[in-house]
Amino acid sequence: MKLRNIISGVISFMALAASITTTAAEPIKTPVPARPAGATDLVGFAAPALDTVRVGFIGLGMRGPDAVDRFAHIPGTKIVALCDIEKDRAEKCQKYLDKAGMERAAIYGGAEDSWKALCDRDDINLVYIATDWVHHAPMAKYAMEKGKHVAIEVPAATSLEEIWDLIDTSERTRRHCMMLENCVYDFFEMNTLNMAQKGLFGEVLHVEGSYIHNLSDFWNYYWNNWRMDFNRKHRGDVYPTHGMGPACQLLDMHRGDRMTTLVAMDTKSVNAPEFIEKTTGKRPETFANGDHTMTMIRTANGKTLHIQHDVVNPRPYSRMYQLTGTKGFANKYPSEGYAFEPEQIASDSIPDHENLSAHGYITDAQRKALTEAYTHPIIKEVGEVAKQVGGHGGMDYIMDYRLVYCLRNGLPLDMDVYDMAEWCSLIPLTAISIENGSAPVEVPDFTRGAWQKLKGYRHAYKK
Repeated sequence: MKLRNIISGVISFMALAASITTTAAEPIKTPVPARPAGATDLVGFAAPALDTVRVGFIGLGMRGPDAVDRFAHIPGTKIVALCDIEKDRAEKCQKYLDKAGMERAAIYGGAEDSWKALCDRDDINLVYIATDWVHHAPMAKYAMEKGKHVAIEVPAATSLEEIWDLIDTSERTRRHCMMLENCVYDFFEMNTLNMAQKGLFGEVLHVEGSYIHNLSDFWNYYWNNWRMDFNRKHRGDVYPTHGMGPACQLLDMHRGDRMTTLVAMDTKSVNAPEFIEKTTGKRPETFANGDHTMTMIRTANGKTLHIQHDVVNPRPYSRMYQLTGTKGFANKYPSEGYAFEPEQIASDSIPDHENLSAHGYITDAQRKALTEAYTHPIIKEVGEVAKQVGGHGGMDYIMDYRLVYCLRNGLPLDMDVYDMAEWCSLIPLTAISIENGSAPVEVPDFTRGAWQKLKGYRHAYKK
């Protein structure tokens, strides 16, 4: 009798487990709205070439002024207008134009909607948006409706509604909608991407990225406390794109592969509400964002991504940036290094190449030779200038330079509206997963079926 009860219990447990597994395997659906009539996809889209990129800047608080300074160093640009709700900030940016010997710009500001007058001008073809996050999408939509290309600081959108609105507007108006993700232009990332595209790592299977940056010294610099307020109100990975951008380029997202499913989880909130209490004397009743958020993503081709977010704990800065391939490995944080199968680099240009071992990093001498052999063409072209002009070690300048280069030569931009959508989608999708017990969530096909039109991510160059 006892054995019969045990067997019966095992069978019941197995039936229950099978039922649970079947239920858990179904991801939460995220609908894909129909493409508006008359619109077509923008995969590989190139707008007519511009002789001069005439730009207007909106938002001149933390990042905007440096962008104005960088554009003053880029040939083929004209800074037409500057706008900030605090008008004196816009006025202060005239110094960059004066230093460069450029004509002074028109100034807008002082009211919540002053930016609209800038977008209404007919002598601007690019609007550069560096405001607080909640204004990014509506400003970009309005500018595109007025016939302007837009470049938007990260994150460009924070909800699925905003993402689809920007996609639909960009597709309908045939105007570029690019997110200003600077981390894809860092030197290690670009050189590693070049190696990956040339097959050094074999097939790239898994990538990692993050934004781990203790912001305790910076919270008070955000106008009207908007960034902390956003974290207080929103759960999930609210700032994913610095890690997502380089990772997605390695995996050719919507250029032969696409993300299909994600699962996210977070820790409880501890340090952020304590920081508010320490600096204001009043502890918030609720704080949505967990101290640490983790997301796992699977792609249509069986690849995986691991993305993390943590801006409140005492950890060294890290964007993780890690690549696992069938023949090699790359890692940037906390220490940079490469590892390869012995036969993967059979070149006399790499010292002692016959003694490579995937069990450890290549030597400093080997890495130096490898980097010289595989320096990305864009780094070769503007890397030294970028270091001189600056902006997070030069990657900001390369980002702006490439935007102008592609617009002036009528080329597809390095990052399109679907990159914006995919990378920003973690904000709403991770919240859905976490709020449903870390359930799997379907990642929408933001290209609406066009993700296999191109095979492999590549930068465009004039012929």
